[in-house]
Amino acid sequence: MMDQKQPNSFSRLESLIGFDSLEKIKQKRVLILGIGGVGGYVAEALVRSGISKIVIVDYDIVDITNINRQIIALNSTLGKKKVDVLEQRLKDINPELEIKTFDLFFDSKTKDKILDNNLDFIIDCCDSLESKKLIIKEALIRKIDIISSMGTANKLDPSLLEIVDIRKTYNDPLARKIRKFIKDEKINQKIMVLSSKEVPIKNGKILGSNSFVPSSAGLLIASYVIRKIIK
Repeated sequence: MMDQKQPNSFSRLESLIGFDSLEKIKQKRVLILGIGGVGGYVAEALVRSGISKIVIVDYDIVDITNINRQIIALNSTLGKKKVDVLEQRLKDINPELEIKTFDLFFDSKTKDKILDNNLDFIIDCCDSLESKKLIIKEALIRKIDIISSMGTANKLDPSLLEIVDIRKTYNDPLARKIRKFIKDEKINQKIMVLSSKEVPIKNGKILGSNSFVPSSAGLLIASYVIRKIIK
């Protein structure tokens, strides 16, 4: 009788995609810029999917208004640095995880420190328009795969989320600004983004949010990255 392999954290995943694909995933180093409503779910889904080398960037702390949608936001984590909370959570999932954290704002002064880490993939989930523009330009210059999350605020229907080239987005105010940037910069390459076709709900000055649209966006991005790695 043949010996059966001992089950491990990734046994079910290996059964789905095979040993070689799992090993390929484990060798990739991924950067996640912004670990809030979307980025936190991206990070957790990737680590549960075998990504073993990860860089996370966020200069914020966990706030009480994050509790309704962010995977790291609990009453017990209020006031703590987001990168510290997520690092602890991800290492609890995979103690062998190679993780680097940056409690920094991504801009022209910090970009080299953050990006000079032998990256295979960049996932932009930050809120800053200027940071989004900069990281897209840097990814193209450095020839690193990138996907950027557009707006998930003021939306209620996760079924209207999709991953498309930025030029095919609509009903997304943030994507409209990035489209203009792409046109002004004469960027010809495809820029893949996560965007929603849903018409935003007008609700005043404060951006509304929920638990299911940002999380669904994060899971879709994680799926896209894993499938692209093992294609």
